[in-house]
Amino acid sequence: MQLPSDRVRDEARRAIEAVVLVAEAPLAPQLVGQLLELSPVVVEELCRELADEYEADGRGFQLVRVAGGWRYQTHPDQAPYVERFVLEGQTAKLSAAALETLAIVAYKQPISRAQVAAIRGVSVDGVMRTLQQRGYIAEVGRDPGPGQAVLFGTSRSFLEQLGLDGLDDLPPLGGFVPDAGVVEQLEQGLRPAGPAAPDRYDGFDTGFGDDTGDGEGGGVGEGRLDGFAASDHGEGEDESRLDGFTARDHDEGDGDGGLDGFTARDHGGGDGDGGFHPGGDGHDSGEGGDGRRP
Repeated sequence: MQLPSDRVRDEARRAIEAVVLVAEAPLAPQLVGQLLELSPVVVEELCRELADEYEADGRGFQLVRVAGGWRYQTHPDQAPYVERFVLEGQTAKLSAAALETLAIVAYKQPISRAQVAAIRGVSVDGVMRTLQQRGYIAEVGRDPGPGQAVLFGTSRSFLEQLGLDGLDDLPPLGGFVPDAGVVEQLEQGLRPAGPAAPDRYDGFDTGFGDDTGDGEGGGVGEGRLDGFAASDHGEGEDESRLDGFTARDHDEGDGDGGLDGFTARDHGGGDGDGGFHPGGDGHDSGEGGDGRRP
């Protein structure tokens, strides 16, 4: 490629400065090349030379590449003076909801309105209309699926406002994601306190405390439940194993309150068998007697 002479380069540099200064939007190198009858590669090189010279001279403005083109803008370190110049209230700021929605569209585009609403958890119709009216987002296509929902993406104006050359210049999200330890703490804070663990059961809720514990008479008893309720009131080691509805053992010694029907009690003062077989109640009230009812 033949490089232009020094005279042509100087003239082209002045022309670039003039055209970029009056342009309303960043100028693409292809367009400037057509105006100056130079290749886009040469225009790109000249723009970078001008940008480096402005920075080396400590100018209050910059020539920067934004949204695929070149434009003039104030130097960042002159922002305090520019803010004083701008009249208060003339710049309309975006709300927090609008900024959240714009960020979702920027990082997830192309995306439908319904998908944005699903991420935010609220309706976004009004916010999306505002962003469209301000020119930050635009329709970029339609979803090929059922309903063919409109898909949105960021516009050229979005890149200009943020000073980005392309979407690849967006900051990565990794720096904004908390680590695993922070996420675990957040989950624990949001997790509701659960109820106390229920007693062991094979049927319904027992309504009792521990399954195996001390009987009311001072001995050790087991209230294992296979149905509704089981109580152990013996002073010795008694078992109130339940296969039906209710079984109690009130023995002072070793007694078996096993139940095969409805109700069985053992009230004996010695070794008694209050076992029950369908047909009625079985009580052992004697000194070591057998109250079994066939």
